[in-house]
Amino acid sequence: MRAIWKGAVSFGLVSIGVKLYSATEEKDIRFHQVHRSDGGRIRYKRTCSVCGEEVTYDDIAKGYDLGGGEMVILTDEDFADLPLSTSHAIDVLEFVPAEQVDPILYNKAYFLEPEGAATKPYVLLRDALADSERVAIVKVAIRQREQLATLRVREGVLLLNTMLWPDEVRTPDFGFLDEDLKVRPPELAMAASLIDSMAGEFHPDAFTDDYRAALQEVIDAKVEGREVVQPEEEEAAPAAAVDLMAALKASVERARAARGEAPSGGAGEPTPISAARSAKKAAPAKKTVEKKATKKAAPAKKTAAKKTTEKKAAKAPAKKAAEKKAAPRKTA
Repeated sequence: MRAIWKGAVSFGLVSIGVKLYSATEEKDIRFHQVHRSDGGRIRYKRTCSVCGEEVTYDDIAKGYDLGGGEMVILTDEDFADLPLSTSHAIDVLEFVPAEQVDPILYNKAYFLEPEGAATKPYVLLRDALADSERVAIVKVAIRQREQLATLRVREGVLLLNTMLWPDEVRTPDFGFLDEDLKVRPPELAMAASLIDSMAGEFHPDAFTDDYRAALQEVIDAKVEGREVVQPEEEEAAPAAAVDLMAALKASVERARAARGEAPSGGAGEPTPISAARSAKKAAPAKKTVEKKATKKAAPAKKTAAKKTTEKKAAKAPAKKAAEKKAAPRKTA
């Protein structure tokens, strides 16, 4: 790493010489604009919009637009005369609890390394800061700009986090904030249950930039001249449910299933809400079919019984007539 700034941490009457290093770096894959036909780099010339001449860096100054075509020109001498009392120092203003600093204010992070004989006071400040469980609020000037920052300990090193000024944070102005929306207690309880089912410990290394990895694969394939394989598409997320409680319940069950836990309703796979509703609607239809089949079968049974009775009735007179003919006649 290369130091981008040198100065001193002013801690009361103690001055600690330090070097400043960027603590983070972007891993985005960068591209150049090129001519499609031959791959030549596209260059842009710095030309003046008034005279049309090409301008070198030495002839470029900073201008503040007043509007209406008027411009105020500022030179390096103008910036050098600005009253930056902290131009070569990190002035500690106060120590505050870390939770009182809103994370939205954090901007960039820098490591501080002790310089020369400043190692012992550096370690002293580091250990005292760690024991206090607080962060130091400081002012520092980096690249001709005074900034508010915090000083805290990370992995045995002092870490400087520059911050935005309070007036640089926008105020959210959205219509729904003025609406009187009520959340029902059961919905809130189910949402809390979902949060509990998805709770865990944060391990940054467990997350990767899949887009960057896939893009690097495409670049490597172009270099090697091999066929580019399309990555498998992930399953589309289910459509949002109209019933908020149903969606929350389904989310809880899915989170539990992902963790290998038994669903809240008992052992076995959780039944999707849509399937449960379909089964509920299908049950009465089955009963109706059975009922109709029973009603249709009943008249058929009655008809068969009626025919049997009529047949027996027809046989009875025939039998009596036969018996009458066979009987002997009485003589006078």
